[in-house]
This record gives sequence, structure tokens and C-alpha cells, in this order.
Amino acid sequence: MTNEKRSSFTGKIGFVLAAAGSAVGLGNIWRFPYLAAKYGGGIFLLVYILLAVSFGFALMTAEIAIGRKTGLSAIGAFSALQKKYTFIGVLASVVPVIILPYYSVIGGWVTKYLYAFVTGGAVATAKDEYFDGFISQTTEPIIWFSVFIGITALIVLFGVEKGIEKVSKFMMPVLVALSFFIAIYSICMPGAWEGVKYYIMPDFSKFSATTVLAAMGQLFYSMSLAMGIMITYGSYMKKDVNLESSVTQIELFDTGIAFLAGMMIIPAVFVFSEGTPEALGKGPSLMFVTLPKVFETMAGGTYIGLIFFLLVLFAALTSSISLMETVVSIVCDKFKVNRKLACLLVFVFSVVLGLLSSLGYGVWSEVKIIGMQFLDFFDFISNSVLMPIVALLTCIFIGYVIKPKAVIEEVELNGKFKRKKLFEVVIKYIAPIFIVLILVSSVLDAFGKFSI
Repeated sequence: MTNEKRSSFTGKIGFVLAAAGSAVGLGNIWRFPYLAAKYGGGIFLLVYILLAVSFGFALMTAEIAIGRKTGLSAIGAFSALQKKYTFIGVLASVVPVIILPYYSVIGGWVTKYLYAFVTGGAVATAKDEYFDGFISQTTEPIIWFSVFIGITALIVLFGVEKGIEKVSKFMMPVLVALSFFIAIYSICMPGAWEGVKYYIMPDFSKFSATTVLAAMGQLFYSMSLAMGIMITYGSYMKKDVNLESSVTQIELFDTGIAFLAGMMIIPAVFVFSEGTPEALGKGPSLMFVTLPKVFETMAGGTYIGLIFFLLVLFAALTSSISLMETVVSIVCDKFKVNRKLACLLVFVFSVVLGLLSSLGYGVWSEVKIIGMQFLDFFDFISNSVLMPIVALLTCIFIGYVIKPKAVIEEVELNGKFKRKKLFEVVIKYIAPIFIVLILVSSVLDAFGKFSI
């Protein structure tokens, strides 16, 4: 595959919506609210925003610039810039390979909920035991997982412009509009205002190192950093598109949707459970357990719930598309195979690996790795170990090997780099310190040796 034949986005809008679609996914709508609920609400939100406009901006700018500068996916990009650092690209490429299968399992859960609302099962989804009862089955979760990843593969098969860009241009604006609507309804419910205050008013007594580390870990997951995605998307970006303003717009999309997701879910927790620590700490099932209760109280809630889970499915798909596209791009670049064969290979591998995560809540629920079920283990290895390592190596590579100037030159192809000083300071000094702290604390926490 040569750079001349490489696909590209048609322009800035296509690139921004596709990259924002990658960033805006289950990480925002599913993961962000339960972390915000667990780690202090407003203080978590404040810390996350500060990290997004500093650390997130610097690393996303670097990754997109690397991709556009080389016109290659992660492995080829690092190799082109400095051959002996190709291993960073290899590590980055492993991350989406691990994430795509288990992410698609969760996408299958969303697809199942959408089906329940379509077929008149909305009332059943509002029951506390519904979610656990579904994921503990053997056959049905696998079917929905297969449907979800099959749709993903079909869109990726159509390529960058006809598949990814076209889908993103439709999905993203609709997702924003519906998020606004449900958030407004949620905060207008009786008793919701206590949840709103908990979510938007920082309580500095709840601030801790754990809050910062949780927010930083979420940043990787939510903004698609340190997994080769932004490098791949950058390689499809035209040279006449303003890189800095594109990154800013992606950040606004990402943080805005995350904020709205929290506003949809956290006030509802206070309405239905009075914001008890047990409810706020419910974790990954928070969206699946709480929102169906909200829809049950609405006039026309079945239809609104149907539209909501359709849009959550859209958000999940935009991210799974970017994950699969990254892996497919790597396979095409590395092994010189066509897109169809690459899609088929990635699809088959992901289905096989995803079976572990799906069955880990059912017949293999007793099988654990370092005390974790399969899905939790894959999430830990990718999000808490590999992504911080890749981010740290990327910062060192840019800050001290090819130097920040290499990225700055790429950004300044389209005008002045307004946040150049911030970029240099964060990429060379601030980000590496934070990343090391995340990595160390995550590993210690996994083995029960870390608490603050």
C-alpha cells in the first residue's frame, strides 16, 4: 500500500466528525458517568476538563501530526520517523487489537437493550435484575456481540470516505441533539437537583490523587489516545486542514458529550436512590440499570429510550469503527493485503477473542486472571498498562528524540501554532510525570497494594 493510493477524508468537517466519533463512544456515555459518580462528581469533572485541555490536547496533537506527516498507521509512522523506535508503533497497535473484542461485547449489550425497546420489552429493562440476568447467559450475549461487530466490519469495509466519514457525519449531530434532550429531562425530575449539584459543583474535600489518576485514565480511553487511532486518522487528513483547530473541536465534542452523559445519568441516580454511596459506586452497570428507570417515568419513555439506545449504539459504533479501522490499516500497511481480506482477518480474530469477555460473565465467571473476569482483565491490560506505556514512550520520542519541532512544523503548515508553548512543556515535562504515576498506581491497585 503506497501513500499515493491511501484513502483520505474529504475535508475538515469529515475529519473532525470521524475523529470526534472515535473519541465520543462508550467511554463518554457509559464509562465517564460512573467514574464521575464514584470519584466525587464535580471535582472529578473539573480535574478531567483541566487534563483534557492540557495533556489531552498535547498528546492528540502529537499523534495526529505524526500520522499526517508520515501518511502511515502507527507501526509505519514510528518506523518512518526513526526506525529503531518502531517498537512504540507495535505496542500502540496491540492496544486496539485487545480493546476491539471486549468493546464489541459491550456494544452487543447496547444492541440488546435497543432490541428490547423496539420489541416492547422496555418495562423489563427497568428491573434491577435485568442487566445481570442478561450478561450471565451464554448464547444471547454472543449473538448480540456478533451482530455489533458484524455491523462495524461492514462499515469499515466501505472505506474511509464512503464508510467511516459518511456514517460519522450523520451519527454525531444526532447524538449531540438527543444527549441535550435527555439531559434536560433528567435534571427536571423531582429530586434531581441534588444530583446536579453533586455533579457540577466541585467539592474540594473529595479531591485526592485517586481522583486525578482516575480522570487521567479516563482521558486515554475517552479521547482514543495512545492506541494508534489518532495516528491512523491523521494519516487520512489532508495537508490543507488546520490541525490545531481540528484538535480543539474534537476535544469540545468529546468533553461536551461526556458532560451531557453525566448530566443524564448522575441526577437520575439521586432521583431513584437518593445518591447513596452504594448507588454512586455501582460502576459499569450504571447506565444499563439507571436510564431504563428514567425512561419508565417519561411520557412516551419507550420511544425516547428506543432513540437513546439507538444513539448509544451509534456512539459505540463510531468508536468500534475507529478501533477496527486502525487494526485493518495496520494489517494493510504491514502485510500489503487488500482491505477486504484485512477486514475478514480482523473480524474473525476479534470474534474469537471476544468470546472470552462474553462468557466471562456466564459459564466462565469463575475463571479469573489476577482476580479479574476476562473483560475486566483486558480493560486493565489495555487501559491501565499498555496505554500509559505507549503514551510515555510517545512523549519521550517526541520530546527528546525527534524533538517537538517535528510536530510543530507539521501543525504550522496551516498557520501559527497558538498553543505551541503549552504543547512543548506538557509533552516534555508534565505528561511523562503524570503517566508514570498512573501506570504505577494502576498496577499496584490491581494487586491490592494501593489506596489513598
